[in-house]
Amino acid sequence: MGNVIKKLVVGLIVGAVLLGITKALEFPTVFQWMFFAYALLGTVVFIILDLPSLKPVGGVKAVGALVVFYIVLCVVYIAGASLWPQYDPEDEKGKIEKILKPKRAATEQGKAEELIARAKALDEQAKALAARIKALGGDQAPAAQAAGGPGAPPSTTGAASGDLLKVGEDQWQLQECYNCHKLRGEGGKKRGPELDNIGNLLTVDDIKQKILDPKSWMAEGFEKEYEKGKMPDKYKDLMEESDVVALATWLVTFKNTSVNTPKPIKKK
Repeated sequence: MGNVIKKLVVGLIVGAVLLGITKALEFPTVFQWMFFAYALLGTVVFIILDLPSLKPVGGVKAVGALVVFYIVLCVVYIAGASLWPQYDPEDEKGKIEKILKPKRAATEQGKAEELIARAKALDEQAKALAARIKALGGDQAPAAQAAGGPGAPPSTTGAASGDLLKVGEDQWQLQECYNCHKLRGEGGKKRGPELDNIGNLLTVDDIKQKILDPKSWMAEGFEKEYEKGKMPDKYKDLMEESDVVALATWLVTFKNTSVNTPKPIKKK
């Protein structure tokens, strides 16, 4: 009995050490306890090795014991596997498709930035032409068009704004920002600040800079995470600039002052 207690104490100490190491390395909680459980499992194995040998079993009893052991093993493995994080392949395929779809569209139809630039140029030309017509005394036609009369261009500002915010929200999901940041009461693992009031603290350009260069800004109280480089420096290669702008534009709409979003500190 004394040998069993000794091995049990050693197993608990090893488990506690593994738990401390994995916690210091900021492993997810489920994996911290997994290492602890492995230490206890090893302890049980060593305790069993010291137990007296079992009497030989044969015939029906042997078959029954084997079947029961197999059933118990299956239940343990299936129940244990169900506790680990589950991944839906179809969900991942959907995310990949969302990422690739605009890239395919850009290849087929030209880059979005070029289209936007051309649209802005045409808009400037239209304004200049309207100003010249007005100077020549034809201000009634432009006025009618501006009011939505015949010949007036369709209004797309509201739709474009809504589309931009939708793209931004999609990018939040696709880039899995919720793994580190909490927003609207969801997500976050204390590796990054809550962002419900970020719109009152940073501009679209500031947020864009932070996404592309994580070292450009630091959240107050997250000095340790900043020094360790918890926010990956990959989005400048992973995301299109239009997607970064959309994400930043979407984030800047969050202005919930009841949430204590940490003060951003400019570092670059």
